[in-house]
Amino acid sequence: MSTLEFNNTLTSLESYLMAFAMNYTKNVEDARDLTQETMLKAIRYKDYYTPKTNFKAWVFTIMKNIFINQYRRKVKSGTIFDNSTDLYLLNGNTEERNSPDNHIANQEIQAKFNTLAEEYREPFEMHYLGYKYKEIAEKLDIPIGTVKSRIFIARKKLMDLLPEYRYTNN
Repeated sequence: MSTLEFNNTLTSLESYLMAFAMNYTKNVEDARDLTQETMLKAIRYKDYYTPKTNFKAWVFTIMKNIFINQYRRKVKSGTIFDNSTDLYLLNGNTEERNSPDNHIANQEIQAKFNTLAEEYREPFEMHYLGYKYKEIAEKLDIPIGTVKSRIFIARKKLMDLLPEYRYTNN
């Protein structure tokens, strides 16, 4: 498929992409952004398209993956959009975060965390700080599987050491 054919086929799908994006985002501006990003990524990766296969399905898969990745990023970062004048929602209640109860709980958790063996504590702490498994493996010079295993074991041990903080879905 030539570049001109590719571009023409892609632009002919724009209205379908927009409608599909609206199903995901429920917001016109976000749907436009998602559609635009999908089209840009399709153009950028056009060499990965296999000719004589379902082009529409390929482009819609790109959109779905972009949406999922954006959603995961937003959830992981805890993004909150605050339109109030004093940014009340964004700032949160600092009194509650600095309460004596929270201070005592943090000390208790830190004390239990410090009882973990160094081989479990270090990978767990790095993962908690946002390092990726591969980065932890490279820094500690151990296989990725070992990193994952040690983080899992550290979580399990902390849950056993701190049963009062275990999440319950009631």
